[in-house]
Amino acid sequence: MASEEKIGAAEAARRSWMGLLARAPEARLRELWQGYGAVPGFDWLRRPEVGAVMVRGRMGGTGAPFNLGEMTVTRCSLTLEDGTVGHAYVQGRDKAKAEAAALIDALMQTPAAAAVRAVVLDPLESGMAAAKQTRAAKSAATKVDFFTLVRGED
Repeated sequence: MASEEKIGAAEAARRSWMGLLARAPEARLRELWQGYGAVPGFDWLRRPEVGAVMVRGRMGGTGAPFNLGEMTVTRCSLTLEDGTVGHAYVQGRDKAKAEAAALIDALMQTPAAAAVRAVVLDPLESGMAAAKQTRAAKSAATKVDFFTLVRGED
């Protein structure tokens, strides 16, 4: 039971950092990754390749699924010299971003995880959260409150 919970927590953590890397702005990810320092040696399992995936949606989040359209993605897989495997799927056609995301995924599964989190993931997450707050504040400034006045003519 305890090992199942540990595996579940590890999967959730990996899902979280892979989602963060997939959504990250390419320029910011590249800047932070270069700040990390030495790139470890690796071998390709699957070189970065561009393709398309079908995006599905649901009306109201609960309705019947429908095909919304296609989205371009780049994917790759690699293995570090110690055998750790890293994968990446990123939106768009950026092969360099996919490579960096796969390397970060692999390193997050090694003892270097704390350093990678401190140098790359934490600043990336805080920057994306700040950008989201800025967008929300701009949107809130345009909010219009509608209310009904009782006119007494009824």
